[in-house]
Order: sequence, then structure tokens, then C-alpha cells
Amino acid sequence: MPAIENIHLRLAERETSMAVIGLGYVGLPLAIEFSRYFDVIGYDIDANLIECLSQDRHNSRSIKFTSREADIADASFYVIAVPTPLSKDNNPNLSSLIEATHAIARYLRPGDYVVYESTVYPGCTENRCIPLLEQNSGLVCGKDFKVGYSPERINPGAKEHSVSNTVKIIGACDNESLEYISRVYNMIVTAGVYKVTCIKAAEATKILENIQRNVNIALMNEMSVLFSSLGIDTAEVIEAASTKWNFHDYVPGLVGGYCIPVAPMYAVSRASECGIDMPLITTACTVNDSMPAYIVNSVLNRLSVTNRSTPLRALVMGFTYKENIDDTRSSLVPSIIRLLEEASVEVDIVDPYANSDNVYDMYGLELRNQPRAPYDLIIVTVAHDIYKKHGDSYFKSLARSEDSLLVDLKWIYRGRIKSLRYFSL
Repeated sequence: MPAIENIHLRLAERETSMAVIGLGYVGLPLAIEFSRYFDVIGYDIDANLIECLSQDRHNSRSIKFTSREADIADASFYVIAVPTPLSKDNNPNLSSLIEATHAIARYLRPGDYVVYESTVYPGCTENRCIPLLEQNSGLVCGKDFKVGYSPERINPGAKEHSVSNTVKIIGACDNESLEYISRVYNMIVTAGVYKVTCIKAAEATKILENIQRNVNIALMNEMSVLFSSLGIDTAEVIEAASTKWNFHDYVPGLVGGYCIPVAPMYAVSRASECGIDMPLITTACTVNDSMPAYIVNSVLNRLSVTNRSTPLRALVMGFTYKENIDDTRSSLVPSIIRLLEEASVEVDIVDPYANSDNVYDMYGLELRNQPRAPYDLIIVTVAHDIYKKHGDSYFKSLARSEDSLLVDLKWIYRGRIKSLRYFSL
């Protein structure tokens, strides 16, 4: 029997297990989906997370959550889905990826498979990860074990784009492993898999997807600044332009999360190693990073900040980087808050999804359970569903007067606000 079929049958007949390393927004859905067909070990170094997951409804006979590294020794197929953020100097931070690779190498056996899902620059898997697997296991990639790369493509918080209905890109170290990895993922991905010729092509696909969005959002941000200075409604212009068949309706806004702002810097870093300059991508990142300052300056110019007996009071509604999720990493909202505070504005922050302890630990900022009206300034940064239910009367109840300003960064209330002043990108 061909090796690829034998290994697949071992998983399908539960003679061996799959281990998913990293149980964040990428790894956890994968572990749950795979557990419908295979025995799965869900491993994460966060013991508190493991305790919560073990008590949660996700727990079943087919999935075991653990923070004990030795438990992954029972696996033959490893999926690595750990975070790969940026360092403080905007360079790739591969520390979690390297630690996960070392952990797997300690238990790697002949016939095992390792698939990376974490966002990396093209060449990272072959140049950094595979050598570590070989050096620490004493095995040879391609001969003793197989390696593949399949970039995560799900949209956190969006039910319409899930693991199962999003095409899976797969690259591998050889044709045999490409076929086997594809069979494994086909078990859970109804949309199917798309095979590329090599691991670097799969890595590059993920980078390109995110950079395209980053650059297009930067374009809209730059045009929004121009249109605003000319007294033109950016939303109206985009709606009009969208009537042409080949216009793509990207919108201006804050760029956050662990995809759009991260992938460009991974590409720039790799390009620099190759002696290649990438001015377009670098400029796009600069434009997007400048938006908090533009927003705060625009707000302060619209408010009377001189000759006041009391400081301006502001309410920031929304702290997560996108709607209806609890993830506050790489959010640009803290930058807006810091700039307001530097301008002597008193700021209250609310967000029904964000965890107050995490926000304080990460940013040193405190969330309030409820607003404390009245406010001179209200900034809605995230389009949470609960925020979409608010209307003119709600914001009137929070405003100090009709001169108060509502800043709607997500265009939720466009055309609906009559009781106070309104500003959007």
C-alpha cells in the first residue's frame, strides 16, 4: 500500500493522532474541525486557556487539550498555528514559531508530517524551520519526515468565511507530501484545496493577499484625507465609483490585527535581505500608521480647545481591532487614545467584547463598564453589531451639547445623526 494512503488510514482509523500547536483564532477552529475525523491533541503553552477549553463545550472524546508538551509525542501529523507578530522595531518576530519547531523536533519520528500555518516570509519554512527540525531530531526532511505549508485564510469573527468554506492553499516539500497533506485538509475543507508547486509559493500567497489589502486601504486613507480637505464625502465618492464593474470598494480606516499590518513588514524584511527596495509597500504602511494622528488632529481642529475652564471629555467606543471579536492585539485605537491624552483630553473607553484585564496588561489603559456622560467628543472605532443599534437619541444622551462631535470611523451612522456634529473618514 502506498505510504500516503497508509498514513491517511492511520489517522482516519485513529491509530495515531494529529497535534495542533497553538490554539488561537487559527489553531482552535482547525483542531475542532479535524477532531470530527481524527483524534486531535490541541496544545498551547497557556495553561489558563487549556483549562477553559477543557471545560468548554468544544471538549469531546476526539480532542484532548493540553499544555503539557510531552503529550504531543502521540501525534504523527503536526500543524503549527502559533502567532508570528512584529517586534518593537517592526521586524519579524519568529520566537513562538521557533519554540514550536523545537518542541516538535523533540518528538519527531520517521514517517511524521509537519505543516506550518503561521504567517511567514517566503523561504522561512525551508531556510529556518526545516533545518531546526533536522538538527534537533537527527532526521532528514523528505526522506524521514515531510513538511508542508498551508497559510491560514479565515476571517476572525466572520461566519461566512470559515475553515470549511475557504479554499486551502497547500505547498509541500515533494509531490508525495503534497498529495497526502491535501487529502488530510480535504476532510474538513468543503471548498477544496489549491495545490502550489512549492512551499515558498504558498508562503508568498499569504503575504500577497494581506499586502494587497494593506496597499488598497492606504490608497483609500490617502484619498479620504484629500476629499475631507475639499469638503467631499468619501463614502459618496466610493459608492459612485462602485457603479463601475472593475472598481473595488475598499474603504478608509484603521489597519489592525495580525494579518494586514504584519505581512507587509515580513515582505519588506525579506526583500531587504535580497537587496531589494519596496517603496510602495513601505509608503502604504506609513500612510496607514499615520491615520491615528490624522484623526486626532482633525477632531481637535473641529473642537474648541482654547479658553476652556474644564478639559474636553471624550468617549472612545471600541478597542478591538475589528468588530465582534475580543482580540485587541495590534489595534491602532490605543494610539488615538494616547494622542488625545497628550492633548489634555480626558478619555473614557468602553468595549463590550474586549477583556479589561488584557487591555490593562497590554496597554496600561482601563476600560469602563459604562459611559459617564456628558462628552464633548464621541469616537466609534469598531462596527460591533451592538453599536449598529444605536441612533441619534442615544448619542444625544451622551453629548454635552449640540456642539459635541461624533466621529464615526466605520460609517455606521452616516445620514442618521441630527443632534450633534458628525465627522467620518
